[in-house]
Amino acid sequence: MVDINYPWRMKCLSIVWAFILLAVMNASAQTPAQTIPSFSFKRLDKKEFTNKDLQAGKLLFFVFFDVQCDHCQRSIQYIDQHYSQFKKTATYLITLDSAEKIKPFMNKYGISLKDKKNVLILQDARDEFIQKFGPRKYPSLFLYSAKKELIMYDDNEKNLPGFIKKINSSEK
Repeated sequence: MVDINYPWRMKCLSIVWAFILLAVMNASAQTPAQTIPSFSFKRLDKKEFTNKDLQAGKLLFFVFFDVQCDHCQRSIQYIDQHYSQFKKTATYLITLDSAEKIKPFMNKYGISLKDKKNVLILQDARDEFIQKFGPRKYPSLFLYSAKKELIMYDDNEKNLPGFIKKINSSEK
């Protein structure tokens, strides 16, 4: 005997599994750090850089990127092309990538950023950034106040103009 309800039951079961999967994914979604956590990254000259080394009295702009991510490439390129509007910030470009990969990436997408006093390229050699800052994907953009409180977070490079507006309207 053929069960005519079988396709309907399978469809219901599939819907239930989809809801369970979505619930699990939402429960495990990262929440951006509301204040800057303690961290220890490496500068390209191999010196340690910690949260105690952050520039005081400035807006703090963190960009978490991957050299192979096309959205990250566009983000760094945008920041490079609009650097004058990011001058008010201390900008930290953080990646898990090696120095051998970072240098050609910066030469192609962020050539003028390399020489700016308020821009620092950092390697996350201990894989801390994801756990401590809570980015959702690449690129992740965090703007913190001088008091180290989150002002704005986004993970879409198309929203970089919104960061410029926040930077221009924010007090330190």
